[in-house]
Amino acid sequence: MKRNLLFLTGTRADFGKLEPLAVAARDAGHNVTFFVTGMHMLERYGATRIEVERVQGVRRQEYINQRVGDAQDIILSKTIIGLSDWLHENPTDLTIIHGDRIEALAGALVCATNYIRCAHIEGGEVSGTIDEIYRHCNTKLCTYHFVSSQDARERVITLGEDPKTVFTIGSPELDIHLHGNGVPIAEVRKRYEIEFADYGIAVFHPVTSERDTIGAQARKLFENLKASGRQFVVIMPNNDPGSEEIFHEIDKLPSERFRCLPSMRFSYFSSLMKHASVMVGNSSAGVREAPFLGLPSLNVGSRQHLRSRSNTITDVTAFDCEVIRDFLTDKWGKRLDADPSFGTGNAATRFVEVLENDEFWRVSQQKYFFQTP
Repeated sequence: MKRNLLFLTGTRADFGKLEPLAVAARDAGHNVTFFVTGMHMLERYGATRIEVERVQGVRRQEYINQRVGDAQDIILSKTIIGLSDWLHENPTDLTIIHGDRIEALAGALVCATNYIRCAHIEGGEVSGTIDEIYRHCNTKLCTYHFVSSQDARERVITLGEDPKTVFTIGSPELDIHLHGNGVPIAEVRKRYEIEFADYGIAVFHPVTSERDTIGAQARKLFENLKASGRQFVVIMPNNDPGSEEIFHEIDKLPSERFRCLPSMRFSYFSSLMKHASVMVGNSSAGVREAPFLGLPSLNVGSRQHLRSRSNTITDVTAFDCEVIRDFLTDKWGKRLDADPSFGTGNAATRFVEVLENDEFWRVSQQKYFFQTP
């Protein structure tokens, strides 16, 4: 049966995870719409709404939910108002949100208060920052849960969710990494004017609970990268509080060894990762996608605390200068065994299979706390 599916996307990161699911659902005959908001709509962060525009055969609704510098609670309230108004005029059978961002929380709240079925992608993760609070809130608000691992499934059930509503499909972005994207690294380098062939990737985001120190962390991290003599492609941070301090440090980087980009198309970023020598920073890509690709990653600070324990990951603080130096010397360019902890690259297929099960749509929208035996 053809369904109306709404995918809520607020960042380049969650779009990379939602796109494979949306495309698979579209190809299975469902009507797919993207509600595009958040960082996608801000020029400073690359105006990545254009990435959603490239997806064929889907509808889009764009909504500006913030100005640069808005507090998280203001962004939350604006998103609730805009999404609620849109859903009132455009009924949906299922809304799909991802992860732990403020836009996802707004989507879960709107759906819960209006008895709209909502599916949460990649719940049950742990990180130890405020993101984890949002993520677990989304779990309690949503009807269904599509998780990336058995550990995540067990955490969702521990939160009182019925096991019949929890589906382990893996991380959706791994589908793109596994099946290829057809983008040669030469094309990536040409499009983004990356003049060096031997490079690391650096992505350092703010941690909202560490705003007082995030500037010092960024300063020390980039000082260490400069001191290494290596070359890096730097992807700009997201728009959480503290991003201005990180931008300030990135602006100081020497252009001859650091290519700084506001964002990248996910298929191009996938190719960039596959040919990188290391990954550095606190992006989830460093603890999920890098292990899947066997790419050594340096996980800096608390943002991904407890997220993954793969042997491809080295955990440090930004002030661990000796450890950072040794990593950039010893791990540079060394591929390791792939880690399948977060899936095997078939998340989209599993997602559609679940949607095609009639029992899925019979789940009661009146939630209750499932008590494990």
